[in-house]
Amino acid sequence: MDAPRMSLSGIVLDSPDARELAAFYQRLLGWPVQQDEPGWVKLASPEGGPGLSFQTEPGYRRPHWPVKENTPPDQQQMMIHLDIRVDDLEAAGRHALAAGAVLADYQPQSDVRVYLDPAGHPFCLFLH
Repeated sequence: MDAPRMSLSGIVLDSPDARELAAFYQRLLGWPVQQDEPGWVKLASPEGGPGLSFQTEPGYRRPHWPVKENTPPDQQQMMIHLDIRVDDLEAAGRHALAAGAVLADYQPQSDVRVYLDPAGHPFCLFLH
């Protein structure tokens, strides 16, 4: 049996405030708003592709980063992170901080920088 045709149409990040988190990623990535509804915002990638959406989730809990063996099981575990390719790691890091990101305390690799967005989702900047 042939598999049905499928394509990834979006990546959705939950947050306590979809508009607030979308505004952060708009500052970070420079992507335009494609859709803005109560509790839902979608940014469109100018290069095509799935874009990035944000959904308000009233019960949202910040993920714990990094997840270690001794992380309490009642803490929200990180379930997704974004990898963002950059030309200049230091300049991109300054830009991320100016946009509202926080540099994570734990940095697992010397050629990657892990930041947290305002809702606590980790994202990685790396050189391409």
